[in-house]
Amino acid sequence: MLEKPNVIKHYRWHVGTIAWILHRITGLLLVFYLVLHIWVTHYLSQGPAGFNKVMGAVQSPIFLLLEIGLLGCVLYHAFNGLRIIIVEFSKEGVEAHKQIYAAMMAVAFILFLVGGVPMFIHFLHALAG
Repeated sequence: MLEKPNVIKHYRWHVGTIAWILHRITGLLLVFYLVLHIWVTHYLSQGPAGFNKVMGAVQSPIFLLLEIGLLGCVLYHAFNGLRIIIVEFSKEGVEAHKQIYAAMMAVAFILFLVGGVPMFIHFLHALAG
């Protein structure tokens, strides 16, 4: 009788797999932000007092920190989306998808620093009071 070998196959994490998972996660986070944004915006119909109350809450330091995360999610999702378009619609894209991913993430990281550093300084000023 033939016995099955006791081999446990481990899944290898590839660049494409990680990019796919992060793309889905950032997409879900952006949907959550959109719902939160609509919820905050609906307070405009409550008049200035209701809107100012909600705006006071979302101007707290924790929300300022979350805005930096939002910037990261938008940049990752946008540049990974561009990478997907390039890979799907070019002949060379499939072979060079790792290099395209690295280039897109480098641009996204530079833009994150350009936008995130001033936001972080604003966050630190808000903490100082």
